Formats: sequence, structure tokens, C-alpha cells
Amino acid sequence: MEASWKKIICKQRQVLFLFLFLALSQAGTEPRRYSVVEETEGSSFVTDLAKDLDLSKSELSRRGARVISKGNKLHLQLDQETGYLLLNEKLDREELCGDTELCVLRFQVLLENPLQFFQAELQVIDINDHAPVFVERDMLLKISESSPPGTAFPLKNAQDVDVGRNNIESYIISPNSYFRVLTRKRNDGRKYPELVLDKALDREEEPELSFILTAVDGGSPPRSGTALVRVVVVDINDNSPEFEQPFYEVKIPENSILGSLVVTVSAWDLDSGKNGEIAYTFSHASEDIRKTFEINQESGEVSLTASLDFETIESYSIIIQATDGGGLFGKSTIRIQVMDVNDNTPEVTISSITTPIPENSPETVVMVFSIRDNDSGDNGRMICTIPEDLPFVLKSSVENYYTLETEGKLDRESRAEYNITITVTDLGTPRLKTQHNVTVLVSDVNDNAPAFTQTSYTLFVRENNSPALHIGGVSATDRDAGANAQVTYSLLPPQDPHLPLASLVSINADNGQLFALRALDYEALQALEFRVGATDRGSPALSSQALVRVLVLDANDNSPFVLYPLQNGSAPCTELVPRAAEPGYLVSKVVAVDGDSGQNAWLSYQLLKATEPGLFGVWAHNGEVRTARLLSERDAAKHRLLVLVKDNGEPPLSASVTLHVLLVDGFSQPYLPLPEAAAEPAQADPLTVYLVIALASVSSLFLFSVLAFIAVRLCRRGRAASLGGCSVPEGHFPGHLVDVSGTGTLSQSYQYEVCLKGGSGTNEFKFLKPVISNPPPLSTEREESHTFPNGFSFN
Repeated sequence: MEASWKKIICKQRQVLFLFLFLALSQAGTEPRRYSVVEETEGSSFVTDLAKDLDLSKSELSRRGARVISKGNKLHLQLDQETGYLLLNEKLDREELCGDTELCVLRFQVLLENPLQFFQAELQVIDINDHAPVFVERDMLLKISESSPPGTAFPLKNAQDVDVGRNNIESYIISPNSYFRVLTRKRNDGRKYPELVLDKALDREEEPELSFILTAVDGGSPPRSGTALVRVVVVDINDNSPEFEQPFYEVKIPENSILGSLVVTVSAWDLDSGKNGEIAYTFSHASEDIRKTFEINQESGEVSLTASLDFETIESYSIIIQATDGGGLFGKSTIRIQVMDVNDNTPEVTISSITTPIPENSPETVVMVFSIRDNDSGDNGRMICTIPEDLPFVLKSSVENYYTLETEGKLDRESRAEYNITITVTDLGTPRLKTQHNVTVLVSDVNDNAPAFTQTSYTLFVRENNSPALHIGGVSATDRDAGANAQVTYSLLPPQDPHLPLASLVSINADNGQLFALRALDYEALQALEFRVGATDRGSPALSSQALVRVLVLDANDNSPFVLYPLQNGSAPCTELVPRAAEPGYLVSKVVAVDGDSGQNAWLSYQLLKATEPGLFGVWAHNGEVRTARLLSERDAAKHRLLVLVKDNGEPPLSASVTLHVLLVDGFSQPYLPLPEAAAEPAQADPLTVYLVIALASVSSLFLFSVLAFIAVRLCRRGRAASLGGCSVPEGHFPGHLVDVSGTGTLSQSYQYEVCLKGGSGTNEFKFLKPVISNPPPLSTEREESHTFPNGFSFN
């Protein structure tokens, strides 16, 4: 017995190896087929997938190989390191495939980069892990004693969920004198027992018989199940029930209501009494049939007790047995065809998805997915669509696989997120559809340079500002995101290499605010022009430029400066005015300038103080000092005028100048200015003093008259010889012409020819006269410039 079991096990292993060999030999064809024995432990080796696909293990991993199943449950797993295809869990063939003898699990191998599919099948080989089981463990047969030998009586068959040779192979009964059992085979391949009478029954000898019915499968080792059969011998019943139709064919929609009538069968029996009473039952019905249908034993009505599903079972074949009261029976077959109804919505299964997608990328695979519909015919045909207004396309692949790809380059700045609705609609009636929403994000690429809000900026700052004063700012924006949109500001090198830009202005690198680093002077720098740059933090970084003009506004920080008469600490300048001068006679002109600009440089003149008020006046706009009335003998000979020069700034600044005027009878009369009166001697007699002064005056007047006469003669001769020049060798004052030409508000040019002789105590005026010359023709540029001791020049 043990040797026979070993032979059976050896044969089974040989068959298993044969299956494995056939599966491996067909690995190069489509689809690839593999096999595995059910109840094999999880993580068990199935095949070397890398070798089957003719790929190296590294290439298999790099291409992102994965196993995809049609259903939601994945029974296989791929080891990325070894390339082995392994079981994900222990497989139960009966749970997976039920009564189906050939249990095949279909799956796909998906390779990315580039995209490639491989179809494959895994056959689950049955093992004998279930014993036959009788649904009815106690069977009762009523057999007429008139039954001749050789009469066959069908028995209830046993159920074995295994398939193939592991299913029920034969039936045997315990030894007895009247019956033997035959193993019959139905159209669907299932075997059932049939009890055959070998010897005529005699109710008077044995009214009841009992024996054991054993069902044995063909597994190795075989398994068995038993049931008790009791035979009751009855009186003669010589007519068996007969059906009106030997075959019934019914079509029923899968969405039929529970309890609805499927079909009514009918049979009759020519016997009377109890032998003519007919009971309807299912014969050799499977568990699925018993759960789904029931029959009324009296009326023969077959009704629905469970929901139908076309996708699970498309048809049922039921044998109806009509048994009379005497134990005779007749049979008829009902074929129930389940009609498909569009009751399954399409399903979407995502295999892979890529998000976010870099902008500016060419056509890119966003998602790989498959669709399916469990219905059949038009109910199972599907169309897959996405909105047309999106830059994406659907491309069909093998066996209802689709790829969602970009139609072209995407621009994140135009749109950073796409909500894509994938709609799958079947062609059934009514049409059912499934919508799957996918959000695709577009990642940023540094493709936009910062942009300034203005191409140029003009800023104003008043001179004498405090250091680090905020003078304004620039602003730039970047349409990118993240680090690509973070802008850094900087000062660009100026075009003028001598401009110390870094010591004048600084910029905040984060917000573009500009600051003056030191106090600015309008008189030294009136405008400052430079460029600023804005650079993002992308890779590579992008930048842009803008022009900034800083205009320095003038402040009234310079007082007027008097050019004439000179205020250099030397002896004061004395103007000579003839007593015969008419009112409005030009005595002198105060010439002043202001280093500021605009209204801060507008000058006005005012006579603050005079020795004799009302005798002289100063024009407010040009500084000309003129006589206000006729001179008389009673007017003092020496006058001191204090002139105020004031600008128009806020607050106004001013300067003053002292002008000495000497009244003379004529320019030809020699005159020597008197020195300042010395301090009066203490306790001097006033009369004596007056006499001394009168005597000294007469003597001095005579002496100076002679000297003046001689000097006038000499000067006239020298002027006739050399254009009226005057030479004073001992003087430290220049002997040239001081020309103030049309500056300020003067309407014409004036020249004063002055010859001075310096001394230790007082300076002596030789002569002074105004020379009014014709104005020169206008020109765009003066050829001469006169330089004054204080460094200012006028052109």
C-alpha cells in the first residue's frame, strides 16, 4: 500500500514538472504562461522574470517593472533586486476559480521608460485537499418489489470542490445481495452513483435494506466520503411519471426580482392513489443551483431565491426529477440562460501617475491606467474621453490600457494646476459612466527673468541730507515660483569709473530700497545716474536692469558772496562822485553771486545804513548805487554806505558790504583822503584844535593839489601812449580792468578803471572814472575770463 502511494506521488510530481516545463518552454510566446500548485506558501518562487524578458536585473529595476492584475487583488509580487516573480500569498484554487477545472489568473507586466506591456497567465494547479461530501448523509429509496433485476436507481451524488482527477472518481457500496452501484457521468463531466438491482426484491422476505455508499476521488492519496442508503421495498407501481417536455429552455434577465417565477414544469403518472402522486425535486443539483433556485414539490414551479449575476454564471442546467408515491420517477432538463443587463459601471484602475510635471517639458506620460466593464456585448464596450479644452491627450494601448500624455509644453505661469476628469462610458442601454478626477501639478522652471515695474526711476533728495537716508526704492517681480521668484537687488558698476557709486548710494538686496550713504552737496553733484540689477535665485539665474536717476534738490545753504567791492581786509574802496552829478548818477555797483540755484540764488540789494539818508539809493535787483538827488555844498564830503545782499531762499541768507563814497568838485582836483580822526587828546582846548586842523587842511590841500596835478599829467601821457593804462609799481593791487558783464540784472556793461597805491597806513586814490563802452556782440562763448582773488570766474 505504501509503495502504491509513493508511485502516485511520483507520478503527480512528474505531471507537475511537466506543467512547469511547458510553461517555461512557452515563455517567449504571447502570452507567457506559468503555473503553481495551490496552497503553496507565500513568497514562493514562480519564475525568473528578468530572464524571461531577456533583461538584466538592473535594467528591470531601472525601467520600473511592476505586475498589474485585472482585479483589485494582486496575487503576485516582483522582487526588484533579484528579478524573481514571487507569490504574494497562499493561493486557494477553489476560492479563486470554484468549479472551473482550468484555473488561470491573467496578469500583465508593465515596463516604463519606455512603456511596454507583457501579457502573462498563471495556472493554479489543483491538489487533493478536499474530501467528497454527501449533501444528504441519509438517503431513503422506495423500490417496488416488482422491479426486475438490472433496474437502475439514481442516488444523490457527493460534492467535491476539487477538480480533474482530484474530483470524485468512483462510487462503491458495502457488500450486499441485491444491489451494486455504477458510476455514471453527466454531460458536464460530473459523476453520480446509480444503484442497480441484481436480484429481485421480495418485500415479504426483506422489507428494508441498508448499506453504506462511499464516494472516492482520484487524488493521491485518495479521499472519500460516505452516506447511508436505506431501501424500502414497496408494492408494485408499474407506471413512472412522464414530463410534458423532455427539455425546457428559459431566458431570464440577471436583474430579475427575488421570488419571481422562472418556469413551471409538469409531469403525469397513470397510476392511481399514492402511486400516482408526483413530487418534483432537483436531481444532482450543485450548491449554486440549490442556493439560486427552488422548486415547489407539488406544483413544479421553479422560482428565484438569489440574485443572478451574468458576469459570474451565464447559464444554469437543472435536472428536474418527478417521483411518484411508488418511487418511480421521470426526468426533464431545464436550461436557464441568464441575459446580461447593463448593471456594471466601468472601472478605472490606475497603474502609475507622475505629478508634478516640469513646465516646458515635451510630450510627457502623466498617467497609465486601464478600464474594464464586467458586462458583455455592447454593455461591456467602452469609450474613454477627457475634456477637449485641456492640453492633454489620451492614447490607447493594449487591452483597454490608456496613457494620459501632455499635448505639448506646459506653462506654469499661465496655469499651475490641471483638474482632469477621465470619463469612461459604456455603450449599453441605459449608458453607464464612471468619472475619475486627476489633479496634475506643473512644477516651476526658471524661464522668466525679473521685470521691473518701471524701465527707469527718478528719485529726488534734498542736499545736506542725513547719512543712510531712505531716498526711494525699485521693485521687480518674477512670474516664476519658489526660489525662482526670489529677487535679489544690486547696484551695477557705473559707466563712469571715477564715480564713487558705492560710497554714495546703497541698495537693500531683499526689497530694493535705496539709501544715500552720505550727505550730498547740490553744488558739487546735481544729479546721479546708475543702473540697478534684479537677479532671481533660479538655476541658471536670470536678471534684468533698470535705470535710476537721483536728482539732488538745492537747499539754501550758501550765503551771497560779494565780488565787488572787494572785502579782503585791505583798505576800503572809495568811490569818487563829482558834486555836479545829476540825480541817478551811477556811483558804483555791488556785484554778488550765490552758489545755490533757482530762487535760492535770486539776489536782492538793500541800503541798510548811510551817512546821510536820502542822498544815495540802491537798486534792489541789480545792486547799482546811484545818487537820489542833486548834491549841494552842504553835503558832507565823505559818506559810508552799508549795503545788504540777500537771497530768496527759505530761510533767506545775506551778506553785507561797506561802500565809501567821497564827494569831489571834479576828477581833476587833487584830493587826499583824510585818515581816520585820531583819538582826541585828553583835556585839549577845542579852539586850539580847530585852528590846528584848519592850518593843516590848507597846507595839505595845497600839497595834494600839486601832486594831483602832476599825477594827472603823467597818467594822461601814459594813456595816450598805451591805451590809457596806468602803472603803479609800488601797489599790491592789480592794475587791470574789473569787468562785470551783464551778470545779474544789469542792463549794460560797466568798467571801472582804478589805480591804487598801497601804503602802510592808508591807501591813496590816484583817480577813478567810469568808462562806458559799447556792448560787444553776443557770442556763444566768451574768450576771456577774469579771475578774482577768491577764485570765482565769470564768462
